Amino acid sequence: MTGPLPGPWREAFERVPRSAFLPDVVWVRLVDGMPDHAPVDRAVDPDGWEEIAWSDVPAVIQVRDGREPEPGEPAWPSSSVSQPSIVASTLLTLDVMDGHRVLEIGTGGGWNAGLLARRLGGANVVTVEVDPVLAAAARGRLDALGLRPTVVAGDGAKGWAERAPYDRILGTCSVARVPRAWLEQSAPGGLIVTPWTTAWATYGNLVLTPRQDGTARGRFVHGGSFMSMRGHRSRIRDVAAVVRPTDVPDTSTTTLSPWDVAGGDRHAEAVMGLVLPGLRTHWNDDPGTGDDFRSRLWIWDDALTSWATVDYDGQQLETFRVRQHGPRRLWDEVAAAWTWWTSAGRPAFDRFGLDIDPDGTQTIRYDEPDGPSWLIPLDK
Repeated sequence: MTGPLPGPWREAFERVPRSAFLPDVVWVRLVDGMPDHAPVDRAVDPDGWEEIAWSDVPAVIQVRDGREPEPGEPAWPSSSVSQPSIVASTLLTLDVMDGHRVLEIGTGGGWNAGLLARRLGGANVVTVEVDPVLAAAARGRLDALGLRPTVVAGDGAKGWAERAPYDRILGTCSVARVPRAWLEQSAPGGLIVTPWTTAWATYGNLVLTPRQDGTARGRFVHGGSFMSMRGHRSRIRDVAAVVRPTDVPDTSTTTLSPWDVAGGDRHAEAVMGLVLPGLRTHWNDDPGTGDDFRSRLWIWDDALTSWATVDYDGQQLETFRVRQHGPRRLWDEVAAAWTWWTSAGRPAFDRFGLDIDPDGTQTIRYDEPDGPSWLIPLDK
């Protein structure tokens, strides 16, 4: 966000410091773009800990869901206390007013819940955390500051019906679909703000307005990248699980660079995720002996029926080798989506939205200046 915070939120941020919601050990990324993180212990490196606590960066407070690693498994992040500027921007998007009742999904360290409790009063805030250890720690930190929202250890996808309806529902973990319980527990005229994820990329927020007839309409807005709700994570941990030994792919070439569609441009990747639902990617930059590529982009579908690869050989940057297998030609689909997006002038992420029908069907919407252009149903 830019500019000063409005008075009530400024007071909340001043009275509820993020540092009070961090454990003595936080984690930092070792290499940009890679999952592995290293611990920073306050007792061993107090200056490093303080720098993380007071910087405008996310602070990872848990890795690997809190369990011991499997052999060779990196320390991938599973919970964090978010970047202050992103927290402020999201809370402003939530548009709370005095007396509003708020349900937060994903307590984490408890800082967001503390800010909401300071702004609205603890009696008006319920926060749900799937990890009971994190929930207990957050409750202790909130109590120590005299902030007492209701902290629930449970599945955030189910909301918390005991205190419904809520004027606002705030997600702090990204979702690939809006849980039905959130719609059912929203008050008339309410608002849902949640980070969004697609199989392709995690980026931005959905701002959704539920209606009394069970439908909802929302829009996507620019934002950060949040960890996925546990039930919305990919079930594939090794790309080798996608390819069968008997697969014989078709081969061809392409002039579309794999880095254009999956090379780190968050905006482009976010749009590709919206227009290519259910397609996932993975980069392999360590081919091993006998492989004739320097970098390989993998693409596969959630149903595990089809896959494709695009290879860079370390020399040729104008033409890339493509392999495709299965009933769908996934790289052809990607190329068609890229061609549409670029020919349409690369419309921004916030030109897309989400519609929810009474039967629960959720549909990605792209708005042309003169009205809806096309719709893509998400899988139920």
